Amino acid sequence: MDKPKKSVRRKTSGVTIDEVAALAGVSPMTVSRAINQGKVRDDTRERVMRAVHELGYTPNLAASSLAAAQHTRIALIYTNPSGAYLRELLVGLLRGASNAAIQLVIHYWDNLDPVAERKAARALGGRVDGVILPPPLCESPVAVTELVKAGIPVVAIASGHLRDDISCVRIDDFHAGKEMAEHLIQHGHTRIGFIRGRNDLSASARRYDGFATALHEAGLQVEAGLVQQGDYTYRSGLAAAEKLLSHRRPPTAIFASNDDMAAAAISVAHRKGLDVPRDLSVVGFDDTSAATTVWPELTTLHQPIAAMADAAIEILLRTIRHRTDDTRVLTDHVLQHRLVMRGSVAHPPKR
Repeated sequence: MDKPKKSVRRKTSGVTIDEVAALAGVSPMTVSRAINQGKVRDDTRERVMRAVHELGYTPNLAASSLAAAQHTRIALIYTNPSGAYLRELLVGLLRGASNAAIQLVIHYWDNLDPVAERKAARALGGRVDGVILPPPLCESPVAVTELVKAGIPVVAIASGHLRDDISCVRIDDFHAGKEMAEHLIQHGHTRIGFIRGRNDLSASARRYDGFATALHEAGLQVEAGLVQQGDYTYRSGLAAAEKLLSHRRPPTAIFASNDDMAAAAISVAHRKGLDVPRDLSVVGFDDTSAATTVWPELTTLHQPIAAMADAAIEILLRTIRHRTDDTRVLTDHVLQHRLVMRGSVAHPPKR
Protein backbone atom coordinates (compact mmCIF):
# COMPACT_ATOMS: atom_id res chain seq x y z
CA MET A 1 0.00 0.00 0.00
CA ASP A 2 1.44 3.32 -1.05
CA LYS A 3 2.18 5.76 1.70
CA PRO A 4 0.18 9.01 1.47
CA LYS A 5 2.18 11.84 0.07
CA LYS A 6 3.22 14.49 2.50
CA SER A 7 1.77 17.91 1.91
CA VAL A 8 4.25 20.40 0.51
CA ARG A 9 2.32 23.35 1.95
CA ARG A 10 4.41 25.25 4.47
CA LYS A 11 3.19 26.12 7.89
CA THR A 12 2.72 29.85 7.75
CA SER A 13 3.94 30.27 11.29
CA GLY A 14 7.36 28.98 10.26
CA VAL A 15 7.99 31.26 7.28
CA THR A 16 10.45 34.08 7.93
CA ILE A 17 11.14 37.33 6.12
CA ASP A 18 14.60 35.96 5.26
CA GLU A 19 13.00 33.06 3.35
CA VAL A 20 10.79 35.49 1.42
CA ALA A 21 13.86 37.59 0.62
CA ALA A 22 15.80 34.56 -0.59
CA LEU A 23 12.97 33.42 -2.87
CA ALA A 24 12.46 36.92 -4.29
CA GLY A 25 16.21 37.50 -4.67
CA VAL A 26 16.21 40.68 -2.61
CA SER A 27 17.27 41.77 0.87
CA PRO A 28 15.02 41.43 3.95
CA MET A 29 14.98 45.25 4.12
CA THR A 30 13.51 45.40 0.60
CA VAL A 31 10.85 42.86 1.58
CA SER A 32 9.90 45.04 4.55
CA ARG A 33 9.66 48.14 2.36
CA ALA A 34 7.59 46.34 -0.28
CA ILE A 35 5.10 45.01 2.29
CA ASN A 36 4.81 48.37 4.04
CA GLN A 37 4.38 50.43 0.85
CA GLY A 38 7.88 51.85 1.05
CA LYS A 39 10.05 53.08 -1.83
CA VAL A 40 10.82 50.10 -4.13
CA ARG A 41 10.56 49.54 -7.87
CA ASP A 42 7.23 48.20 -9.12
CA ASP A 43 8.78 45.04 -10.56
CA THR A 44 10.61 44.40 -7.28
CA ARG A 45 7.38 44.82 -5.31
CA GLU A 46 5.61 42.32 -7.62
CA ARG A 47 8.45 39.80 -7.16
CA VAL A 48 8.30 40.17 -3.39
CA MET A 49 4.52 39.80 -3.26
CA ARG A 50 4.68 36.63 -5.44
CA ALA A 51 7.14 35.16 -2.94
CA VAL A 52 4.89 36.19 -0.05
CA HIS A 53 1.88 34.42 -1.57
CA GLU A 54 3.86 31.35 -2.67
CA LEU A 55 5.29 30.82 0.80
CA GLY A 56 2.13 31.86 2.62
CA TYR A 57 4.07 34.43 4.62
CA THR A 58 2.07 36.42 7.16
CA PRO A 59 4.09 39.37 8.50
CA ASN A 60 4.06 40.31 12.13
CA LEU A 61 2.27 43.65 11.78
CA ALA A 62 3.83 45.18 14.87
CA ALA A 63 7.32 44.06 13.88
CA SER A 64 6.95 45.11 10.25
CA SER A 65 5.63 48.50 11.31
CA LEU A 66 8.64 48.95 13.55
CA ALA A 67 11.02 47.79 10.82
CA ALA A 68 9.48 50.20 8.34
CA ALA A 69 9.83 53.06 10.78
CA GLN A 70 13.47 52.21 11.46
CA HIS A 71 14.18 52.57 7.76
CA THR A 72 12.60 56.04 7.67
CA ARG A 73 15.16 58.84 7.67
CA ILE A 74 14.07 62.36 8.55
CA ALA A 75 16.50 65.25 8.31
CA LEU A 76 16.63 68.43 10.37
CA ILE A 77 18.43 71.19 8.50
CA TYR A 78 19.40 74.25 10.50
CA THR A 79 21.59 77.32 10.30
CA ASN A 80 22.47 79.99 12.85
CA PRO A 81 19.61 79.42 15.28
CA SER A 82 19.39 80.74 18.82
CA GLY A 83 21.18 78.17 20.96
CA ALA A 84 18.27 78.08 23.41
CA TYR A 85 15.76 77.64 20.56
CA LEU A 86 17.79 74.81 19.04
CA ARG A 87 17.93 72.97 22.39
CA GLU A 88 14.14 73.08 22.71
CA LEU A 89 13.74 71.93 19.11
CA LEU A 90 16.12 69.00 19.54
CA VAL A 91 14.33 67.86 22.69
CA GLY A 92 11.12 67.50 20.71
CA LEU A 93 12.75 65.93 17.67
CA LEU A 94 14.74 63.37 19.63
CA ARG A 95 11.69 62.44 21.67
CA GLY A 96 9.53 62.14 18.55
CA ALA A 97 12.16 60.13 16.67
CA SER A 98 12.56 57.76 19.61
CA ASN A 99 8.81 57.23 19.99
CA ALA A 100 8.37 56.59 16.25
CA ALA A 101 11.59 54.50 16.00
CA ILE A 102 12.81 56.54 13.03
CA GLN A 103 16.27 57.73 12.13
CA LEU A 104 16.93 61.44 12.68
CA VAL A 105 19.82 63.00 10.75
CA ILE A 106 21.00 66.55 11.38
CA HIS A 107 22.55 68.83 8.77
CA TYR A 108 24.09 72.22 9.49
CA TRP A 109 24.11 74.64 6.58
CA ASP A 110 26.49 77.41 7.58
CA ASN A 111 25.10 80.52 5.83
CA LEU A 112 25.22 78.95 2.39
CA ASP A 113 24.77 81.18 -0.63
CA PRO A 114 21.89 80.27 -2.99
CA VAL A 115 24.10 78.18 -5.28
CA ALA A 116 25.55 76.14 -2.41
CA GLU A 117 22.10 75.85 -0.80
CA ARG A 118 20.62 74.49 -4.02
CA LYS A 119 23.45 71.96 -4.31
CA ALA A 120 23.04 70.84 -0.69
CA ALA A 121 19.28 70.41 -1.13
CA ARG A 122 19.75 68.34 -4.28
CA ALA A 123 22.25 66.13 -2.49
CA LEU A 124 19.52 65.05 -0.05
CA GLY A 125 17.44 63.55 -2.84
CA GLY A 126 17.16 59.78 -2.33
CA ARG A 127 18.98 59.92 1.01
CA VAL A 128 16.13 61.01 3.28
CA ASP A 129 12.37 60.45 3.36
CA GLY A 130 11.41 63.84 4.79
CA VAL A 131 12.87 67.16 5.93
CA ILE A 132 12.12 69.53 8.81
CA LEU A 133 13.07 73.18 8.26
CA PRO A 134 13.17 75.51 11.29
CA PRO A 135 13.79 79.27 10.98
CA PRO A 136 15.33 80.80 8.96
CA LEU A 137 15.50 78.00 6.36
CA CYS A 138 11.75 77.44 6.70
CA GLU A 139 11.29 80.41 4.35
CA SER A 140 14.23 79.88 2.03
CA PRO A 141 12.73 79.72 -1.49
CA VAL A 142 15.84 77.95 -2.80
CA ALA A 143 15.90 75.18 -0.18
CA VAL A 144 12.15 74.57 -0.23
CA THR A 145 11.86 74.58 -4.03
CA GLU A 146 14.74 72.13 -4.52
CA LEU A 147 13.50 69.74 -1.82
CA VAL A 148 9.97 69.73 -3.23
CA LYS A 149 11.36 69.24 -6.74
CA ALA A 150 13.23 66.17 -5.45
CA GLY A 151 9.93 64.74 -4.16
CA ILE A 152 10.91 65.06 -0.50
CA PRO A 153 8.06 65.96 1.89
CA VAL A 154 8.88 69.11 3.89
CA VAL A 155 7.50 70.54 7.13
CA ALA A 156 8.35 74.15 7.97
CA ILE A 157 8.47 75.13 11.64
CA ALA A 158 7.40 78.61 12.80
CA SER A 159 6.73 80.05 9.36
CA GLY A 160 3.85 82.40 8.74
CA HIS A 161 4.51 82.36 4.99
CA LEU A 162 2.28 79.48 3.93
CA ARG A 163 2.99 77.67 0.65
CA ASP A 164 0.84 75.21 -1.27
CA ASP A 165 3.54 72.54 -1.53
CA ILE A 166 4.76 72.02 2.06
CA SER A 167 3.19 71.60 5.49
CA CYS A 168 3.71 73.98 8.40
CA VAL A 169 3.68 73.87 12.21
CA ARG A 170 3.42 77.25 13.92
CA ILE A 171 1.75 79.48 16.47
CA ASP A 172 -0.29 82.62 15.77
CA ASP A 173 2.58 85.12 16.04
CA PHE A 174 0.31 88.12 15.43
CA HIS A 175 -1.99 87.42 18.37
CA ALA A 176 0.96 86.39 20.55
CA GLY A 177 2.69 89.73 19.91
CA LYS A 178 -0.56 91.60 20.48
CA GLU A 179 -1.21 89.78 23.77
CA MET A 180 2.23 90.63 25.14
CA ALA A 181 1.92 94.31 24.20
CA GLU A 182 -1.51 94.42 25.85
CA HIS A 183 0.02 92.93 28.99
CA LEU A 184 2.50 95.81 29.19
CA ILE A 185 -0.18 98.40 28.45
CA GLN A 186 -2.35 96.95 31.23
CA HIS A 187 0.55 97.59 33.61
CA GLY A 188 0.46 101.27 32.65
CA HIS A 189 3.28 101.42 30.08
CA THR A 190 2.77 103.93 27.28
CA ARG A 191 6.37 104.18 26.01
CA ILE A 192 7.26 100.66 24.94
CA GLY A 193 10.42 99.87 23.03
CA PHE A 194 10.39 97.00 20.55
CA ILE A 195 13.31 94.90 19.27
CA ARG A 196 12.42 93.28 15.96
CA GLY A 197 13.55 89.87 14.73
CA ARG A 198 15.10 89.03 11.36
CA ASN A 199 13.64 90.98 8.45
CA ASP A 200 13.55 87.92 6.20
CA LEU A 201 11.15 85.95 8.42
CA SER A 202 7.38 86.39 8.34
CA ALA A 203 7.11 85.51 12.05
CA SER A 204 9.16 88.63 12.85
CA ALA A 205 6.77 90.85 10.90
CA ARG A 206 3.70 89.26 12.44
CA ARG A 207 4.99 89.74 15.99
CA TYR A 208 5.67 93.39 15.26
CA ASP A 209 2.26 93.82 13.61
CA GLY A 210 0.60 92.40 16.72
CA PHE A 211 2.59 94.79 18.91
CA ALA A 212 1.72 97.81 16.75
CA THR A 213 -1.96 96.85 16.59
CA ALA A 214 -2.19 96.67 20.40
CA LEU A 215 -0.67 100.15 20.69
CA HIS A 216 -3.02 101.63 18.09
CA GLU A 217 -6.06 100.07 19.77
CA ALA A 218 -4.95 101.65 23.06
CA GLY A 219 -4.60 105.05 21.41
CA LEU A 220 -0.79 104.98 21.57
CA GLN A 221 1.66 105.88 18.81
CA VAL A 222 4.45 103.65 17.53
CA GLU A 223 7.46 105.94 17.78
CA ALA A 224 10.11 105.14 15.18
CA GLY A 225 12.98 105.73 17.61
CA LEU A 226 11.55 103.14 19.99
CA VAL A 227 11.67 100.35 17.39
CA GLN A 228 15.11 98.83 16.80
CA GLN A 229 16.25 96.05 14.53
CA GLY A 230 17.66 92.78 15.85
CA ASP A 231 18.29 89.35 14.32
CA TYR A 232 17.38 87.01 17.22
CA THR A 233 20.96 86.88 18.54
CA TYR A 234 22.09 88.05 21.97
CA ARG A 235 24.62 90.41 20.39
CA SER A 236 21.96 92.12 18.26
CA GLY A 237 19.87 92.51 21.41
CA LEU A 238 22.73 94.32 23.13
CA ALA A 239 23.05 96.82 20.28
CA ALA A 240 19.30 97.40 20.02
CA ALA A 241 18.82 97.84 23.79
CA GLU A 242 21.74 100.27 23.93
CA LYS A 243 20.00 102.47 21.33
CA LEU A 244 16.65 102.25 23.10
CA LEU A 245 18.04 103.15 26.52
CA SER A 246 20.18 105.97 25.08
CA HIS A 247 17.09 107.63 23.61
CA ARG A 248 16.39 111.17 24.88
CA ARG A 249 13.11 109.80 26.25
CA PRO A 250 13.82 106.10 26.85
CA PRO A 251 11.02 103.56 27.10
CA THR A 252 9.70 102.26 30.41
CA ALA A 253 9.38 98.77 28.91
CA ILE A 254 11.13 96.77 26.19
CA PHE A 255 9.47 93.96 24.24
CA ALA A 256 12.10 91.83 22.49
CA SER A 257 11.10 89.38 19.76
CA ASN A 258 12.88 86.47 21.44
CA ASP A 259 14.32 85.58 24.84
CA ASP A 260 17.97 85.91 23.80
CA MET A 261 17.48 89.56 22.85
CA ALA A 262 15.38 90.19 25.97
CA ALA A 263 18.18 88.76 28.14
CA ALA A 264 20.58 91.13 26.38
CA ALA A 265 18.27 94.06 27.16
CA ILE A 266 18.35 93.15 30.86
CA SER A 267 22.15 93.04 30.72
CA VAL A 268 22.30 96.54 29.19
CA ALA A 269 19.84 97.85 31.79
CA HIS A 270 21.96 96.48 34.64
CA ARG A 271 25.09 98.01 33.12
CA LYS A 272 23.36 101.38 33.06
CA GLY A 273 22.39 101.08 36.71
CA LEU A 274 18.70 100.42 36.03
CA ASP A 275 16.70 98.03 38.16
CA VAL A 276 14.52 95.51 36.33
CA PRO A 277 11.56 95.72 36.74
CA ARG A 278 11.43 98.77 39.03
CA ASP A 279 13.01 101.13 36.48
CA LEU A 280 12.46 99.12 33.31
CA SER A 281 10.20 96.20 32.40
CA VAL A 282 11.56 93.68 29.88
CA VAL A 283 9.67 90.86 28.15
CA GLY A 284 10.70 88.22 25.63
CA PHE A 285 9.25 85.60 23.32
CA ASP A 286 9.60 81.76 23.05
CA ASP A 287 10.02 80.75 26.73
CA THR A 288 13.34 79.01 26.11
CA SER A 289 15.92 78.25 28.80
CA ALA A 290 17.28 81.78 28.33
CA ALA A 291 14.13 83.10 30.03
CA THR A 292 15.02 81.48 33.36
CA THR A 293 18.80 81.89 33.35
CA VAL A 294 18.68 85.68 33.77
CA TRP A 295 17.75 87.80 36.77
CA PRO A 296 14.98 88.61 37.11
CA GLU A 297 13.43 85.73 35.22
CA LEU A 298 11.64 86.85 32.06
CA THR A 299 7.97 87.32 31.46
CA THR A 300 7.65 85.81 27.99
CA LEU A 301 5.36 84.20 25.41
CA HIS A 302 5.58 80.42 25.56
CA GLN A 303 5.99 78.96 22.09
CA PRO A 304 5.71 75.14 22.41
CA ILE A 305 8.88 74.48 20.38
CA ALA A 306 9.34 70.86 21.49
CA ALA A 307 5.67 70.08 20.78
CA MET A 308 6.03 71.73 17.37
CA ALA A 309 8.89 69.36 16.60
CA ASP A 310 6.76 66.39 17.71
CA ALA A 311 3.94 67.54 15.43
CA ALA A 312 6.35 68.00 12.50
CA ILE A 313 7.48 64.36 12.79
CA GLU A 314 3.89 63.11 12.95
CA ILE A 315 2.93 65.11 9.85
CA LEU A 316 5.96 63.84 7.92
CA LEU A 317 5.25 60.21 8.82
CA ARG A 318 1.63 60.53 7.66
CA THR A 319 2.82 62.12 4.42
CA ILE A 320 5.47 59.47 3.81
CA ARG A 321 3.04 56.60 4.43
CA HIS A 322 0.52 58.04 1.97
CA ARG A 323 3.04 59.17 -0.62
CA THR A 324 1.53 56.87 -3.26
CA ASP A 325 -1.92 58.48 -2.94
CA ASP A 326 -3.15 60.51 -5.89
CA THR A 327 -3.51 63.59 -3.67
CA ARG A 328 -1.35 64.64 -0.75
CA VAL A 329 -2.96 66.53 2.10
CA LEU A 330 -0.84 69.42 3.31
CA THR A 331 -1.20 70.59 6.89
CA ASP A 332 -1.15 74.01 8.53
CA HIS A 333 -0.96 73.00 12.19
CA VAL A 334 -1.37 75.91 14.62
CA LEU A 335 -0.47 75.29 18.28
CA GLN A 336 -1.51 77.45 21.22
CA HIS A 337 0.86 80.02 22.71
CA ARG A 338 0.74 81.07 26.37
CA LEU A 339 1.73 84.18 28.31
CA VAL A 340 4.15 83.22 31.10
CA MET A 341 4.40 85.85 33.83
CA ARG A 342 7.58 85.98 35.88
CA GLY A 343 9.49 88.79 37.59
CA SER A 344 10.54 91.18 34.81
CA VAL A 345 7.38 93.33 34.58
CA ALA A 346 6.11 96.02 36.93
CA HIS A 347 4.23 99.32 36.69
CA PRO A 348 6.37 102.12 35.20
CA PRO A 349 8.25 104.37 37.63
CA LYS A 350 6.69 107.74 38.49
CA ARG A 351 8.62 110.53 36.83
